[in-house]
Amino acid sequence: MQHASSSTISKNRPRRVMPFFGLSMGISIFALSLLVILPFAMMILTTLQMGVGEIIQTIFEPQVFAAIKLSLTMAALATMTNLIFGTLIAWVLVRYEFWGKSLINALVDLPFALPTAVTGIALATLYAPNGLFGQWFASLGMWLIGKPIQIAFTPIGIWLALVVVSFPFIVRAVQPVLAELSSEYEEAAAVMGAGRWTIFRRVILPEITPAMLIGAGMMFARATGEYGSVIFIAGNIPMQSEILPLIIISKLEQFDVAAASCVALFMLLISLVILFAINFAQWKLSARLGAKTN
Repeated sequence: MQHASSSTISKNRPRRVMPFFGLSMGISIFALSLLVILPFAMMILTTLQMGVGEIIQTIFEPQVFAAIKLSLTMAALATMTNLIFGTLIAWVLVRYEFWGKSLINALVDLPFALPTAVTGIALATLYAPNGLFGQWFASLGMWLIGKPIQIAFTPIGIWLALVVVSFPFIVRAVQPVLAELSSEYEEAAAVMGAGRWTIFRRVILPEITPAMLIGAGMMFARATGEYGSVIFIAGNIPMQSEILPLIIISKLEQFDVAAASCVALFMLLISLVILFAINFAQWKLSARLGAKTN
């Protein structure tokens, strides 16, 4: 009887797909602690070597505060830009068949494959005042407003670089959701008399919004700390086009490790707060959509 009951318990016990779960979990936690938690903890400890007054003074130093404002503003503008155009690219890749589609689909991942420094040098070469596109913008500005329009070495160049390096996030986040979204709902809405804008707003947009939020969070986090592609096109003029990662590098070059850690920790906290807010909004939206479906 005891043997039979043991056999029954073993049959009812769910089998794990991955063997040695405890060992695997331990290795995962150790690797996460070594690669992620420990560096962040050391950053916090290094920052705490400064007093509270020194931390506040470092953050609100005019040059540092201007770099923080510029980095967050350009990251937000790049995120909003990619939310529109990245979603459009995902829509075209999913809903239409055309010659060269595979090539365009591969080009979407090009910013991931290229070193960021290469991207920055290429953009600076194209949009410099004497570059291929820069000359055209300069001539256009002289014709429209009487002075040349400059892209490189201005905040506009920072925005352009952030758009380029971060747009694959939204495309790859929205694309699989659109691929799984059946067109039958759109056809049913059209049969019932709904217009194209109503179909997009009431049928398509609620389905892709959680994916758009996830992509936006990843885009903003990437754009906030981007350095390699921006440094060549920003101009790096203090109080005008100096980004926050450059402030960190300059403080490290001055051997002010505590101040560099303070600025880096502040940037990290801002990114974490925005990521948590976006994830919370995505969770609430998914729960609301699930409740409506049920």
